[in-house]
Amino acid sequence: MAFLYYGFERNLMLQNQKESLSNLTNEQIARLKSLHVNFEKEQTYPRDERFNSAIYDSSLKQIFSTLHAKKVNLYEDIYLENGRIYFIKELESYYLGARYIVLEVPAPKRWDRKVYRKLLLYGGLIFGVLVVIGYFLLNLLLRPMRETIVLLDRFIKDTTHELNTPINAILSNIEMIELETLDSALAKKIKRMSIASKTISNLYDDLTYLVLSNHMGSHDESVDLKTLIEERIEYFTLLLESKKITISTDLQENITLIIDRKKMAKLIDNILSNAIKYNTIQGSIYLSLSPEGIVIQDSGRGIQESQIHQVFERYTRFDRSVGGFGIGLNIVWAIAKEYSLHVKIDSQANQGTRVKISW
Repeated sequence: MAFLYYGFERNLMLQNQKESLSNLTNEQIARLKSLHVNFEKEQTYPRDERFNSAIYDSSLKQIFSTLHAKKVNLYEDIYLENGRIYFIKELESYYLGARYIVLEVPAPKRWDRKVYRKLLLYGGLIFGVLVVIGYFLLNLLLRPMRETIVLLDRFIKDTTHELNTPINAILSNIEMIELETLDSALAKKIKRMSIASKTISNLYDDLTYLVLSNHMGSHDESVDLKTLIEERIEYFTLLLESKKITISTDLQENITLIIDRKKMAKLIDNILSNAIKYNTIQGSIYLSLSPEGIVIQDSGRGIQESQIHQVFERYTRFDRSVGGFGIGLNIVWAIAKEYSLHVKIDSQANQGTRVKISW
């Protein structure tokens, strides 16, 4: 629309100039006629301060020119180029062998600025109207998805509320059982129950954090990372044993971080849980702690390189063969963002995944 409007205004300006240019052309033609008649006495091409001109023969070859332009479109009668107007007229008589005469004058000053101002004004108004319309249309289109997310969050909130009491009861009773006093078959069953209970407990903790994160305060303190990591590895011992995963560590001492201990534990738990969950039977995990950060590397299934940028999105899952809601890494990202930590994930399909948390 802007392009068409600009073209319309340009053509209108040229039509307004056409009459005055036609009069100037007639004056120049009269001079050419006089020169043609008196060519033996006077051989100077007529010039005028008001314009530049040129003459061309019937084969469109230039005879003489004072124009700034080297090339002229003789198929147009009037046009604008490089800030100058060119007016072309075909001669009725071949004065000096000329068939066409061309006049060149400067375009009116600042004629286009008025056009640009109008385009900016009306364009801005139209753009504003389109933005408002687009906003309402977008809200209308996204409403079903938002309602679905609200329902899902409400379901998670209700589920976590109902799970709290039985999970605590199961874990408390399992911890009270002395496995050494039981026969091996029963002890193995109790261990399986413990693994299942801890899996549910981790999921419960993630859901609780997801629902209550906006209302949870932070109790920052100096956390000994080596001690915390060892505690979390101990927590996952039965899960590691169930998949016969070997874990090796390289933990430097005296590395502390000012952070909420529960949130840091949740961050480590989610990464370590994924390293176990998506690992292979008899796989391996390497965990290191240095002043630069924490590295957790596994020999698991890995992620396609094209999908890595999506791993922190809530409810995103690439492997549905194992349980979960796809919220673990989203929680990791939220905690890292809160404390300005950097989480980098390098992964290859069927090669394993390496996660580094740096500060």
